[in-house]
Amino acid sequence: MEDYINKISSASEYILSKIDSVPEVCIVLGSGLAPLASMCDVISSVPYGDIPGFPVSTAPGHEGRLIYGVLEGKKVFMMSGRFHYYEGYDLKDVTLYVRVMARLGVKTLVLTNAAGGILDGMKPASLMIIKDHLSFFAESVLRGANLDEFGVRFPDQTHVYDPEYIDILDRAALRLGINVRTGVYAYSKGPQYETPAEIRALKMMGAGAVGMSTVPEAIVASHCGMRVAAVSCISNLAAGISPNKLTCEEVIENAGKASADNCALIKEFVKSI
Repeated sequence: MEDYINKISSASEYILSKIDSVPEVCIVLGSGLAPLASMCDVISSVPYGDIPGFPVSTAPGHEGRLIYGVLEGKKVFMMSGRFHYYEGYDLKDVTLYVRVMARLGVKTLVLTNAAGGILDGMKPASLMIIKDHLSFFAESVLRGANLDEFGVRFPDQTHVYDPEYIDILDRAALRLGINVRTGVYAYSKGPQYETPAEIRALKMMGAGAVGMSTVPEAIVASHCGMRVAAVSCISNLAAGISPNKLTCEEVIENAGKASADNCALIKEFVKSI
């Protein structure tokens, strides 16, 4: 526990030495959202490997840099790439950056990801605003001794995804003419894609999309008292729904096709909060 707290402290102090003020917003650039970094007036950009205690991102398309800059007139952090449980990291390391952001004083976490679509009528390269999640089959990121300085032992999960932010995203999409769905995101540990039987079960439980990230980070953010907004890019139809064999190449291709809408929506969200 003490070692983990020291990791949070060391990373926070290092980041503070690289910035002139702490933003209120941190945006995680999931698959396909990397171009948003080029739309930001970058003040500094730090490789994850330079930040004490930070893991190294190994997922395809995840650059692995913490960007500090100005987007839509507001100071922001951008995580250009994230960490995943399937990369071999402990969940506490996967979510270390969230604890660091909370320690620094960041109030809002914007999470984006690529996901497999489950809802009827979904199409690849579309977007889904996350309103809730399923994580029955995953180890809890809060397992073990509670970090009392961040939150309570048994945090309520009624509104992990801020209802006001869901409404702001929905209205932003309407203004921009972007067709979005709102749904429940199911977390799968990966790296294997889900089976058709698993997808049928998730659909029966009300899942709209499934992916291998986001939920551990959202849980930790909620434990820290941060407000969370989250958007999935539907990069493929899930197993048993898609007529094609699922591949990483398809995910990256469709995330790229949705990039313009995804970036526009996140920019409009940042402007609106």
